[in-house]
Amino acid sequence: MKFTLFVCACLLCASVFPQKKNAAYQLHIYPTTEKITIDGVANEEVWQRAEVAKNFYMVLPMDTSLANVKTEVEMTYDRTNLYLLAKCFDAPRKDEIVESLRRDWNFLKNDNFIVFIDPFDDQTDGFAFGTNSENAQWDGLMYEGGSVDLNWDNKWVSAVKHYADSWVLEMAIPLKILRYKKGVTQWGINFSRNDLRTTEKSSWAPVPRQFPTAALAYTGTLVWGHAPTVQKGNISLIPHLLTGVSKEQIPIAPAEFKHEVGLDAKVAVTSSLNLDLTVNPDFSQVEVDKQVTNLDRYELFFPERRQFFLENGDQINNFGYSDIRPFFSRRIGLGIPIEYGGRLSGNLNKKWRMTLMDMETRKQSDIALPAQNFAVAALQRRVFSRSNINIIFVNKQSVNYTLPKDSTVPKYSLFNRNIGFEYNLASPNNSWTGKLLLLKSFTPDKNNNNFTHAANLKYAGKRWTISGAYESVGGNYNAEVGYVPRINYIKLSPQISYNFFPKAGSILTHGPQFTANYFYDKQFNETDHEDLFTYLITFRNKATLSGVLMDDFVRVLFPFDPTNSGKDSLAYNSKHSWETAGADFVSKPQSLFNYSFSFRYGGYYANGEKYTVSSEVGYRFQPILNLSLGASYNELQLPAPWGHTSFWLVGPKVDFTLTTKLFFTAYVQYNEQLNNTNINARLQWRYKPASDLFIVYTDNYLITPFAVRNRMILLKFTYWWNP
Repeated sequence: MKFTLFVCACLLCASVFPQKKNAAYQLHIYPTTEKITIDGVANEEVWQRAEVAKNFYMVLPMDTSLANVKTEVEMTYDRTNLYLLAKCFDAPRKDEIVESLRRDWNFLKNDNFIVFIDPFDDQTDGFAFGTNSENAQWDGLMYEGGSVDLNWDNKWVSAVKHYADSWVLEMAIPLKILRYKKGVTQWGINFSRNDLRTTEKSSWAPVPRQFPTAALAYTGTLVWGHAPTVQKGNISLIPHLLTGVSKEQIPIAPAEFKHEVGLDAKVAVTSSLNLDLTVNPDFSQVEVDKQVTNLDRYELFFPERRQFFLENGDQINNFGYSDIRPFFSRRIGLGIPIEYGGRLSGNLNKKWRMTLMDMETRKQSDIALPAQNFAVAALQRRVFSRSNINIIFVNKQSVNYTLPKDSTVPKYSLFNRNIGFEYNLASPNNSWTGKLLLLKSFTPDKNNNNFTHAANLKYAGKRWTISGAYESVGGNYNAEVGYVPRINYIKLSPQISYNFFPKAGSILTHGPQFTANYFYDKQFNETDHEDLFTYLITFRNKATLSGVLMDDFVRVLFPFDPTNSGKDSLAYNSKHSWETAGADFVSKPQSLFNYSFSFRYGGYYANGEKYTVSSEVGYRFQPILNLSLGASYNELQLPAPWGHTSFWLVGPKVDFTLTTKLFFTAYVQYNEQLNNTNINARLQWRYKPASDLFIVYTDNYLITPFAVRNRMILLKFTYWWNP
């Protein structure tokens, strides 16, 4: 607790800094009545007299000069749209690098331009819009001062036109899809350009190289000639139709036909507060999870992929730490149909932000599962310049349910509740970040030892990065709607790294990093630790090479099979320690042929040995076709009764983007540990902005003996309608 109080004091002290760093960088925009055609041709009169944002600063490879590649940006607006024109010079089309035409492409693998917009100028939340040099769109909601949630899609228009020495991007962003307050005439804004030919990343308002150009702490100011008009009647209805058939072969069962209708609705309650509603939602078009070989003692984390839970959900999805989440949306509706749900979220004003969500799942009589209600409420208050205080309440409730007296009938909890508080530090220059977390759970018959508290503090400089973290999770802490794979422990995690900057040569930066994770029981007896030493080299062409040394210790506290294949378990309270060495390499992203590899060799449980090698290779016929093959091999040498065990995991993938509106993906996953081969193919046609037709085919096979487990084909139609 003394450590927690110390970190809390540091968090508060680090919050007291001057105001916005780049306030002097201002771009003035003025209204227009001229009709603007979005075609990448700057032939409208307004573009001849608009103020120009130019003289971009280099961010990478170094942040000590103006950018070498020239970029100019102009903006204007009318009653319904915000318009932007970006001229990206020194970029012949024959030299451009474009991964694909798919929406929300990989930033590091595409020549691109992005605008980051902070309507409240709170340097915490906002919007991002951009395209690569072939006009594939990229958009997302911004949160935590510089992260972007790309699962947010909306209706906006863009066009790119190529010239001999440049490409020109023109876009129109409807004001109704932005959230802002009436009468505000100053927004935070920055522009980012990524040019892979020269390996240069630049921004209009300067950003230190250790931070992303999305860092809202370094935005300039967009000054409006007149405050933008508040949009009225902002309602979107998104019905979907689904039909398909699935067939179980093992065990054999009759074919099941699906015919479903559902509806999503988006209602702008105010210009900065949005209501999302869903009835009978279906997420069958979501891409399958990427499988891994599981040799872990605790539950693995698989990220949420369903857009309803991700869109504008950062306030509740990111509450806590990576392994201490009181709310994890994958606990809702995976395998159990959702009847309906709603979420009210957004800014109340510049200081206050809120999220209210309620979902209800369908009763499942075959497993005696009652209908269940999931409610989440979060309220955030901005403090100091960029920090905030956030509180959350999570409630899972079984509806009209009493515990059965029959011992053969499955029993489910009557309720589970969590209440939490966190203080998030973000200094004005982003050098200091941190978090203080307190949680308490409420479950029948578990009223003691149900607290969790944690804290961390991080300093990120150009050369030094130093951080420390502390976690303490109670033995009866229970988050049934969260992700907390481990309970009843105390954890200490220091980290330190340093960067060297050679003045010349092929190496851009290099330096060591040390990370440690030490776990203790509540009597402060050590249960396990991992010391990790890494030396990372980043080349000027953006390839990376790292060497790794690891030291591990584990005291077994519960039955655990080190092969996770159903064999014998290690002895309780037995102690195991080993060392591991390895290396990782990732090739430069500019090449059409790209590859990466990783290997680890060292000890394992019971004085055994473990060898792991993984690799991914790809080739792109830009911008239409991407071929990739990922593979990993794990070999374990252990004494009896485990002996020699090995697992292959292989995943070839084909990504075909015929246009910016027509996509096809085929993904195969061969998982020897699960004795399964999965085939997933998906065709998506975006026939209108934000409106899609999906055809999805899925197959699962036993590896030995080879046989079909199940297969399914679905057709889903969605339409985005603005009444």
